[in-house]
Parts: sequence; structure tokens; C-alpha cells
Amino acid sequence: MPVKIRLILSTLLLFALLGTASAQTKLKTGVWRGLLKSTTGSELPFNFEVKDVAAGQELAIINGAEHYKVPDVKTQGDSVFVKMPLFDSEFRLKLDGETLTGNWIRHLGDHDSAMPFTATANTAYRFIKDPETPVANVTGRWAAVFGEGTEGRDELVGEFKQAGNKVTGTFLSTTGDYRYLEGTVSGNKLYLSCFDGCHAFLFKATINNDKTLSDGTLNSGLSGFEKWTAVKNENAKLPDAYSLTALKPGYKKIDFTFKDLNGNNVSLSDPQYKNKVVIVQILGSWCPNCMDETAFMINNYYKKYHTKGVEVIGLAYERTTDFAKSQKTVQQLKDHFNVPYPLLITGFTPASGQPQKSLPMLADFKGFPTTIVIDKKGDVRKIHTGFSGPGTGEHYTEFIEEFDKLTDNLLAEK
Repeated sequence: MPVKIRLILSTLLLFALLGTASAQTKLKTGVWRGLLKSTTGSELPFNFEVKDVAAGQELAIINGAEHYKVPDVKTQGDSVFVKMPLFDSEFRLKLDGETLTGNWIRHLGDHDSAMPFTATANTAYRFIKDPETPVANVTGRWAAVFGEGTEGRDELVGEFKQAGNKVTGTFLSTTGDYRYLEGTVSGNKLYLSCFDGCHAFLFKATINNDKTLSDGTLNSGLSGFEKWTAVKNENAKLPDAYSLTALKPGYKKIDFTFKDLNGNNVSLSDPQYKNKVVIVQILGSWCPNCMDETAFMINNYYKKYHTKGVEVIGLAYERTTDFAKSQKTVQQLKDHFNVPYPLLITGFTPASGQPQKSLPMLADFKGFPTTIVIDKKGDVRKIHTGFSGPGTGEHYTEFIEEFDKLTDNLLAEK
């Protein structure tokens, strides 16, 4: 065979191989079923949709009513890299036809945590392809107890809506909610899950009748595990969120000086906060409920009240005391939400006792997020623990109405 012809054939073969590789790295569009595997062997399912967009492809993670967009999807050979928009986590995967295998990796303060992951294309069911007829309908409010013993017990409120085999809802706690849960009722078994790039939750329970849930288990993340039970109770409710955190006796004000993302000191005593209603948002870029609160602050609150004399400051408690590392994750938060108010790096972590060390006027600290409301005289008027996000339905609406009324009253004061 002449050299010239061999060269042409070799070139054509190369282009054919490149074309095959290119086609291989394109994810099949449509709904996929993903499975995260914990160290206990439990498999946590969730669904996501793949779409073609101008820049290539993007995902939307499906949890009930929420379709959480993930635009950063890159391919190289048979490798697929998916970076979550928040929470500093990513997927590193291998594509084989209509199957993905690999790991979900969380970049924590001092180490990485990897959780095995597989996914299958053209699979719209979440838990069971052909579930059994439900023995009962779990729609309504439930008084739930998580943990065992007297000190390790937490009282939560579960709220569910069931239509046929499909069930959605959430659990509410004093520090926030479990966001959008979605799952299945099959026979006498309840299954719920949620994945948002930070938390991975898998709930299971036995439905004894329409009044009690027993043998409940919660798998969270790589190795977290708790038992739970619940009793149907339409009057179940949590303590008042404004009653859980307070200042130490004798204190009326708080004060702090922390650096913003540019390294400049910001203090409550700065002129821009004088004679203003100030909202201090205690948050972390690793905290999904904090992200729900940030979205509320920007979309529902700040635009409405900033021009009327309200300022907002975010105090970030990251998983590391390294300013540069914290700056990177908080900047990602700021860019994602286009946050218009200052976000400060406290230099303290969310570890037990750290928030109180940074704000010694606090008598205690229950959890993230916590929101401190300061009047025009600089006095702390309210402290709100936790946040009931949009996944809680009417509770979210009630919070907005209550928070707006509180703000209007403080602005009206002389």
C-alpha cells in the first residue's frame, strides 16, 4: 500500500476514534437515578436530570419541588467532573454508556470525604420501580423523636403529603429543616431521601397504621446513623424560635470586628450602621439552611428594606481558621447568590463553643443559622434560632410575614 494512502487511512481512523471518544463523554439527556453508598451499606437514591445547554450540559438535582441546577459539568475522555455550586463538593466519575461510577467528594476543613456513587440513565423512579399498594396515607403532621436515651434525644416535627405511592415533606427542628424530602410509600414501608451537595439524607420507617411510625432509621452522609419513631399529632410544634438563644444577663448590645472578603475590618460601630436596623446573619457556606436564609435575605428582604434603613451583615463560620481557604468558599457563596451586603470571615469554626467565643455576649448558641435583630439604638431586640426554608411550605410564609412585621415596627420607632 502506498505511503500516501496509508497516511490518509491512519488520519481517518484517528478522526473516527476521536469522534467515538467525544460521543462517549456526552451524558444521555433525561432523568437519571443516582445512588450514594454509606459505610453501613445503605444506598441513598436521588434523581437528576441532564440537559443540553449552549455551554455543553448541565444537571438539575430533583428533590420534590426543588430542581437544583448544577451548571459546572465537564468531560475528559471517559471521565466526568461535576462541581456543586455550593458547599465545596464534587463528583468524579467514569462514564460507561448509560452508567456512571465514581465518588462524591466533600472537601472539608482538614480532609476530603469520599462516598461511592453510581447512576443509571433513563431511570425516573427513586426507590422502588413497582411499589406495593400503601397500607395507609401518611399525610399530616407527626411528632418525631430522634436518637436514644435521655440526653441524645431530639424532638422534631415531620410534615408529609402523600399522593398514591409518592410522598414529599420535611422534618422541622429547632435549628432548621431537612429541606425538600421526596420518596415512596410501598406497602407498610416509608422511604424518603434528599441530596443537595452538602447533606445526603435517607429516612426509612415502618407504617403500623395511620397513627404511628416505628423502626425508623436515618442515614446521613458517609457514616451518620440515628433511630427514630413518630406519632401522628396535628398539634405537634417546636418551641418559639425567638426563645432559644439570648444575651447574657446585663447585656443589651453585641459588638464585633471581623474582616470582609477583601481583608478590610468591618465593625458594628462603623458609621454606616448608626441609627439603622441591623440584621446579623450567623452562617456557614457549608450549611444548607443558611443558604435558604441567604436566598430569603436577598430575594424577599434586603431589596424591600435596605432603602428604608435596614442593613444586613453576614458572619461566616467556616470549617477552617485559614483565612484564604475560608475566603474562597465564602466568595463562592457571595458569587452564587450575588450577595449585596458584607460577608465577614470570623476566623472561628462551627465547632462547639466557637461562636460564643467570637461573640461572648451570647449566653448560649444552639446552631446555624442564627439571626440577631438590632434596633436603631444598637440594642439587640430579638434572636432567631434556625430557619424554616421554602421546603416547609406555610412555615416559611409565616416566618416572612412575622419577620416583615418585626422590621416594620423597629423602623417605626424613633
